[in-house]
Amino acid sequence: MRNESRLAAALADDLPGNFERAVLTFQDRLFAFSLRLIRSAPDAEEITQDAFVRAYRALEGYSPERRRSLALRPWLYRIALNASRNHVRRRRPLIVPLDGDRPEMAADAGSRPPALVERAERRRDLAALVEQLPERYRAAIILRHVEGLGYAEIAAILGQPVGTAKANAHRGLLWLRRRLEAGDKEGRP
Repeated sequence: MRNESRLAAALADDLPGNFERAVLTFQDRLFAFSLRLIRSAPDAEEITQDAFVRAYRALEGYSPERRRSLALRPWLYRIALNASRNHVRRRRPLIVPLDGDRPEMAADAGSRPPALVERAERRRDLAALVEQLPERYRAAIILRHVEGLGYAEIAAILGQPVGTAKANAHRGLLWLRRRLEAGDKEGRP
């Protein structure tokens, strides 16, 4: 938190000279967040770049005082979330081959111990379930349980009251738990 306020102060003093530092500080986090929302590395990379371009343009229009007082992390996550939403709106449907999983995945799974294969399958199943969550729950779950953000930051990113952010994360967990339990009864996840 202190480093973020120092970075905001540095951006207030010299935006062009310190923006690269902001990018280096947050690029991996924003990429991972976008990847979890979109599930496509090339798209997540594009979204992350777009988010930083938008952030820079916005910061150029801000006064030094406003840049100095900016809560940088939630502000950048909010921009990445909006860029992800915009990307989904204009994205074309994904074309998936009808022959199932990639062949290298099947060969790789056979060479690993069963416990590792089972854990990898469970992670894939959980990621697929997270992807099926309604967007308001998915964003709250990812920000809270993957990114490790507090509810106040999540609320700021999502533009909603803290109570709503908590409720959406809780409801998302309940939804996931029900789906996982239903899958266990069927011999899946």
